[in-house]
Amino acid sequence: KELAPLSREHHDGLLFAWKIKQGLANKTSIATLCSYTRWFWTNHMKPHFKDEEKVLVKFLPGDNPLVSQMFNEHAHMRDLIISLDKEPEPNSLQLLAEYINNHIRFEERELFAYAEQTLTPEQLKEVYEELPENSHCDTEWKDEFWLKK
Repeated sequence: KELAPLSREHHDGLLFAWKIKQGLANKTSIATLCSYTRWFWTNHMKPHFKDEEKVLVKFLPGDNPLVSQMFNEHAHMRDLIISLDKEPEPNSLQLLAEYINNHIRFEERELFAYAEQTLTPEQLKEVYEELPENSHCDTEWKDEFWLKK
């Protein structure tokens, strides 16, 4: 239950990846998909990464390979998103969507399982108390490009 707020945000991340894939399949303009990606990055992913990197991992060993993998994958996703400003292309968006899917599956199945086994009940409670009460993602994006027209 203590990691549930992060898991709920992971659901939003999986939905984001699905929407990008649907947008590509629907031939949505790359400009729209990149705008949506930047919006999602600012309003969801960036604060979510901060929560994982500052709140969750402060209780985990920094030299743990799962923690290192999380940091490396976060950096890779940041780089992919930044690259869209320079070279917006469908392949980069497809790669980002697939990478997000795989990353979330890794965190849910491996990193969070490790945290739940490693952290004490008190530490898990502290993680929970430091996480924001509400999901970072809101529903202000109005263009439902992922729906078939």
